[in-house]
Amino acid sequence: MKRTREQMAEALARDIPDGATVNLGIGMPVAVLKYWRAEQEILVHSENGILGMRELEPGESVDPDMMNAAKLPVALLRGGSYFHHADSFAMMRGGHLDYCILGGYQVSQRGDLANWSLGQPGVAAAVGGAMDLVVGAKQVWVLMEHTTRDGQPRLVSECSLPLTGLRCVRRIYTDLATLEVTPEGFKVLDVVPGLDREALQAATGAPLTFA
Repeated sequence: MKRTREQMAEALARDIPDGATVNLGIGMPVAVLKYWRAEQEILVHSENGILGMRELEPGESVDPDMMNAAKLPVALLRGGSYFHHADSFAMMRGGHLDYCILGGYQVSQRGDLANWSLGQPGVAAAVGGAMDLVVGAKQVWVLMEHTTRDGQPRLVSECSLPLTGLRCVRRIYTDLATLEVTPEGFKVLDVVPGLDREALQAATGAPLTFA
């Protein structure tokens, strides 16, 4: 009754409209890249300074100078470019990205996002470019598992972890469901086959409404 991470990434990729400019964050979001076709003309941005990023084709040689923000090898679409980190952040902060896809630890029913620190004493963590992305992108979508490894909800009434941004998340894709953040809270758009509403609500730390 759960989607795999690949199925989650594919479900999100289907909902991005052709021609969009999209940033992919570190972690689970990088898997989304493989589900777009060149003819969709989706322009993919990486915060370390790439625009027009694409997945390597089978057998294609790796360029050691062409890595995304997750330090994974990628390639460029025809017409793609790479540039200084400062120019990349100007794109992020300047409202030039249609969508930003991030991982998450928690999302609140208001759309607050916590995705950079588990708040553990003595553990070094840095928010990086995530705080710039959540205020600069036109829409922020989150790709994450519905609960923690010990079964605690990641979708909550109030985030208990250090925040990345306030009221910034518009949509969440999990292994159990796809949800929108609305003024009334979490609205369920779809649920994995075989999972009933009561079970989904039990795995969620805030009230749900259903489309």
